[in-house]
Amino acid sequence: MINGQALGDVSKIKYGLFRMSFNGCEVIAVCNALEYLGSKITVERVSRYMRRYCVLFGLFGCNVYCIGRALKHFGADCRRVRSAEDAKAFIISSWTGKPFLSSIHTVFCVNEGGSIRVYNRYNSCPTVKYYDSAEKIFANCKKLAIYKVK
Repeated sequence: MINGQALGDVSKIKYGLFRMSFNGCEVIAVCNALEYLGSKITVERVSRYMRRYCVLFGLFGCNVYCIGRALKHFGADCRRVRSAEDAKAFIISSWTGKPFLSSIHTVFCVNEGGSIRVYNRYNSCPTVKYYDSAEKIFANCKKLAIYKVK
C-alpha cells in the first residue's frame, strides 16, 4: 500500500505535467484499492490509463467522477454511493477546505468495524491513519465522490 505521495519513488512518477507528489492522490487511491483486492498492477500502469482523466494536464489531478471507470478497467467491482456507511472498502474524494477555494484529496479506506484505516491521508504521511467514522476523515469538508469497492 502506498502512503505519503510526496515520499519515496512514487513521488517522482509523472502524472500529466507534474509528479505524483503534487497531483497523484487519485491514482494512488486506485492503486491501493487494487492492491487491497489482490491485484499486482503497477502505479505506472494505472497512471498511464488514468492520464485520460487528467484535469488541465494534471494541474488539478484527476476527474474524481472517473475513478470508478479506472477501477472497473482493472477488474474491480465498484459502484458510486452516497455514503460509506456499509462499505468494507471505499475510495473517498473531498475538498480539503472551502469548495473551489481549496484542493481536492482522494484516499482509499478500509472499514475494520470500529475504526477506518486511511491510506495516503496526507501528502507526506508515511503511515496509515485511523478514524472513528468516514465523516471524520475530511471533517466538515464537502465530499465529492465515494466509491464502494468490493
